[in-house]
Amino acid sequence: MKKKFLIGLLSLSLIGGSGTVDAARYFMQFDTKGVKTPYGDNLKAGNYVQASDAKIYYEVYGQGEPILILHGGGVGSPYEMGKLIDELKKNHKVVIMSTRGHGRSEIGHSPLTYEQKATDALTVLNTISQEPVQVLGFSDGAYTAYKLAAMYPARVERIVAIGAGTLKAGYYSADSLNIDEIAKIDPAFVEYQKSIRPEPERWQQFGKDYMTFWSNLNVGEEIFGAINCPVLLIVGDEDDHAPVITVLEAHQMLKNSRLCVVPKAWHTAFLDNYDVTAAAIFQFVNAPLESLQPSKKVDYNTGE
Repeated sequence: MKKKFLIGLLSLSLIGGSGTVDAARYFMQFDTKGVKTPYGDNLKAGNYVQASDAKIYYEVYGQGEPILILHGGGVGSPYEMGKLIDELKKNHKVVIMSTRGHGRSEIGHSPLTYEQKATDALTVLNTISQEPVQVLGFSDGAYTAYKLAAMYPARVERIVAIGAGTLKAGYYSADSLNIDEIAKIDPAFVEYQKSIRPEPERWQQFGKDYMTFWSNLNVGEEIFGAINCPVLLIVGDEDDHAPVITVLEAHQMLKNSRLCVVPKAWHTAFLDNYDVTAAAIFQFVNAPLESLQPSKKVDYNTGE
């Protein structure tokens, strides 16, 4: 089954927004929920780092143990995770980055891979710390976190992964990220994004390349079995991008994981049911590392 794909997309009932482009906004935004910092477009906190063939934009907030935030892909942006960032930066040094092809980061000219995404993230981390860090990723950002932990295990202390389970090639359509169609749904978002992107003329081609990459992607035992750090898996019970069953499969494959299914929530569980999502996240990120022991994995009740 091929699915239409808009990582970071909100449900259609949330369409709205001011229609202006004078402040950061996420796709189909209807309410900033009190988030005043334009995450992903706050040049006062912004920096660039060269990661292979692309300049990657990132921002740093707060003090304390570092935590890297990786937003959703497609129409995702750091600002969509603003309410979580507002809370996390009270006790952590929060590093947010716009992944290549998103926001103020360049696209580059090399083929898209998760190895590339993980290396981009590591390049940003190297400007902040050489120590292990926590990583909170949503959707595409969660898959990047998985790959980062698999490739560079000494640099990832723990992962919070929202909306990212096993994945089989063909689940997503290769032609489902059309900027002209997105502009019909949320013209203010597209206008704003074009105003901050370094290469707006390449956005449509990047969307096509991005979805071709995603439509051929397989994620399973190879990557989940390579992750040794503690992982908190969060998924909305109505998520059709990462259905609960796929996140449960990932849970069974991971060596050290725990699972939170958020009620009455879609892919963007942290927006649809913030209280439940945030409670699970803050309990996990603030727990002593030695307390994050593997959850007991119980097999099917076969009756034998």
